[in-house]
Amino acid sequence: MVRSCCVIGCNSKSHDRTGHKLNSGVRFFSFPCLKKGHGQLVVDVTKRRRMAWVGAVRRKNITFGNISPFMYVCSRHFHKGHPAYEMMETDPDWAPSLHLGHTEISHTNTTRSARRSKREQRKNTLQPETQATGDGERHTEETHEADEDVPYAEETQATGDGERHTEEETHNTQGMAVTQTECNLCVHRGAEVNRLLEENRQLRRELDEHRMSDSFFGDNDDKVKYYTGLPNMGTFMALLSFLVPLMSDQKRKVLSPFQMLLLTFMRLRLDLPAQHLAHLFRVSPKTVYRTFQEIVSFMYANLSRSIIWPDRDTLQKIMPHQFVESFGRRVAVIIDCFEIFTEKPSNLKARAQMFSSYKHNHTMKYLIGITPKGSICFISKGWGGRTSDKHITENSGFLEKLLPGDIVLADRGFDIKESVGMLCAEVKLPAFTKGYCQLAARDVEETRKVAHLRIHVERVIGNICQKYNILTGTIPINMILPCEGEDITFLDKIVTVCCALTNQCPTVV
Repeated sequence: MVRSCCVIGCNSKSHDRTGHKLNSGVRFFSFPCLKKGHGQLVVDVTKRRRMAWVGAVRRKNITFGNISPFMYVCSRHFHKGHPAYEMMETDPDWAPSLHLGHTEISHTNTTRSARRSKREQRKNTLQPETQATGDGERHTEETHEADEDVPYAEETQATGDGERHTEEETHNTQGMAVTQTECNLCVHRGAEVNRLLEENRQLRRELDEHRMSDSFFGDNDDKVKYYTGLPNMGTFMALLSFLVPLMSDQKRKVLSPFQMLLLTFMRLRLDLPAQHLAHLFRVSPKTVYRTFQEIVSFMYANLSRSIIWPDRDTLQKIMPHQFVESFGRRVAVIIDCFEIFTEKPSNLKARAQMFSSYKHNHTMKYLIGITPKGSICFISKGWGGRTSDKHITENSGFLEKLLPGDIVLADRGFDIKESVGMLCAEVKLPAFTKGYCQLAARDVEETRKVAHLRIHVERVIGNICQKYNILTGTIPINMILPCEGEDITFLDKIVTVCCALTNQCPTVV
C-alpha cells in the first residue's frame, strides 16, 4: 500500500508512480490513538498527544475526532526520525515539530497602525476647542477641584498599589499551585512508567518460559534430566558450547542453537510427535523434521568418537574388584544384542529379513559392547531382526577390536568360540545341559559368575532405552533406509548418538 505524508508541503511517499517501493529510508507513522482502557492518566496523556499532533499538522480536514487511518506523518518531521514514547511528554519528538509548513513568521499588518494614528490626530484637534469654551466655568471651580484632586489621586494610587499587590500574590499562588500539580503529575507518571516496565519484564520472563528460550531450564537440574536425559545443566551447556562453534551458519535459522539442540533432545528423550514439537517451538512440522535430522547427523559426526575401545592398560587399571575376583584382569568387554521395533516393510525380501522370531515383530538388531566399568565401547550398525547374534558379531567389525588373552562375556546365543579363539582370545558363555539332566558343579559355578557379571550389559541397554524413548517406539521405514551418499541409516545415527549421550552420564555399574 502506498503511504504518503499528510504534512503541508511534504512530498514523502513510500512508492514511486510505477508502484515500486522507494528505499529512501523514510518511515511513516500514523496518528496516536486515544487509549481508554489503561487508567485516567494514560487517557489524559494520549488525548493531549493526539491534540498536539493535530495542532502540529494544521490541516482543515484533520480534527481530533476525524482522522483517517491512512493519514501518516513521515520521519522527516522528527528530530530522531521517529516519535518518542507516549509517556515522555517532554521529549522533542513527542509530537512532530520539524518542517511543518507553517512555522514562518507572518508579516506585520500596517493597516491597524494607520487607523490608530488617525484617531489620535482627530482627538488632539478637537481638544483645544472644548478647552476654550469651558474656561470660564472651570475657572471658579479650579481651586476646589485642585484641593480635592490631590487626596483623590493619592487614594487612587494607594488603591491601585493594593490591587496590584493582591494580583501579584494571587498570580504567585496560582503559579505555585500549577507547579505543584505538575510535580504531582510527574511523580504519578514516573510511578506508572516504572510499574509498566516491571510488568513488561515479568511478562517477558513468563513468555520466555513458554517459548522454549535459552532460559527455559534456569538452574533446575531435574528439568534438564527430564527433557534431555543428561544429569545436570552443566553437562548440557558443556555439550552446547562444544557443538555451537562446529555448527553451520545460523543466521538464517528460525531457531537458535539452544532451541535446535533442545528440540532434538525432546524428540529423542520423550519421543514427542513432530506436530507437537511444532506447536511448542512455534515452527512448522517441516522445520522440526529438518532440524531433527540436521542436529542428529551433526551429533553423530562429532560425538561418535566418545564411543571408544580403551586400551588394555586402561582396562586393567579401572577393572572392578568383582571382575578381578572372578576372571582376573582379562575381561575386555561384555556383549549382547538388542532390537528396535520398525514398521512393516512393503518389500517381501526385506520383510523376511527383518522379522524377529524372538520379538515376533519386524525389528532392527544392534550389537552393543560395554567395558567392565559400564561405559559403552562398541555399537554396530543395524541388522535385520532375523540375523543371528553370531553373524552380527563376526561381520560387524567387533572381532577386530580383540587382543590375544582377552575374555569376552556373552549370552548363550553367541556361538563364537571358534571365531574368538582364532584371535587367541576367549569367550565365556553360560553353560547349558546339552542333553544332560543337570549341570556339573563346576559348570554351575562358572555359569553363576558369568551370569552375575553379564547382567551389567542388560542394565546398560535398559538404561539407554529408558533415557531415550524413541528407541522403544516403532521406527518408520524412512529411518531405516540408507542416508543419501552414506552407507548408514538414520536409525543407526540415532542409536549411536543415544549411546554417546549415555556415556556422558554416570554408569549403572
